[in-house]
Amino acid sequence: MRILAWHVHGSWMTSFVQGAHEYLVPVDAARSPDGLGRARTWDWPPSVREVPLEGLRGERFDVVLLQRPRDLELLERWAGLRAGVDVPAVYVEHNTPVEHPVATRHLLADRDDVLLVHVTPFNALVWDNGRAPVTVVEHGVPDPGHLWTGERARVAAVVNEPVRRWRVAGTDVLLRVADTVPVEVYGMGMTALAQHLPAHAAHLHDDVPQARMHRQLAGARAYLHPYRWTSLGLSLVEAMTLGMPVLALATTAAPEAVPADAGVVSSDPADLVAAARRWLADPAEAKERGLAAREHALRRFGLERFLSEWHEVIEGVTR
Repeated sequence: MRILAWHVHGSWMTSFVQGAHEYLVPVDAARSPDGLGRARTWDWPPSVREVPLEGLRGERFDVVLLQRPRDLELLERWAGLRAGVDVPAVYVEHNTPVEHPVATRHLLADRDDVLLVHVTPFNALVWDNGRAPVTVVEHGVPDPGHLWTGERARVAAVVNEPVRRWRVAGTDVLLRVADTVPVEVYGMGMTALAQHLPAHAAHLHDDVPQARMHRQLAGARAYLHPYRWTSLGLSLVEAMTLGMPVLALATTAAPEAVPADAGVVSSDPADLVAAARRWLADPAEAKERGLAAREHALRRFGLERFLSEWHEVIEGVTR
């Protein structure tokens, strides 16, 4: 199959393009959000081919994968095609609702010609999907190997734009943890975070390429997932796959994603701080929890399962 898909979420797309298809990714000269092209900080296979936006009308593809509301308009403007009418389409909903946690009606709620794919059962539950056909394909990640060493007595987190997304990303929770234990933070927007976390500025790492970030993360004793309201973060799944014990707020899909023996999941940040302090003092327990996390992540979030389910989805909408 030839699949047209905009490069929107780098980590998720890195897993998706590992399948046995050809992937056409729009690109423009400015590499704008509507034309990012191939990833520069992730490793993508040769089956991902860049296509200039202005050249989409001359391309043939079997299905379009939509990930943002504006992708529908971009498809019409640049390819002259209507999703679900002129070309089979699936819409991946990566996010939790923004306006209201359980009463937000999805963009596709009044349509039945585009399959709506949620990335967690929680997302499928809280969105008002209307009459849209719905399925769930949970995350899958490539196995980077068991890289955890825990040699640094710090807690690591991955948060993009932590200041702009303050309460959603749980940045205030992150700072609360940092008041008690050493932290290191990875992601985009670290310069803005440094103004709120001056004592730990040396442990902020801005926009590190994925493979290098994995190696660096694995040197920290544990992983912190401070998000209040977001779809299940791929960084949490990746951290478990690395063999890291995890600390997570008990919100959205995290309680289902992290088993009890893999870490601590609680709605009380004090519980996360207590566990972090215990693991900093007891590397053996941290290692044991991390091994359990890795075993679970490989079983539930393995790439083979993810690609198999996506193959079924693509085959289903193109029959």
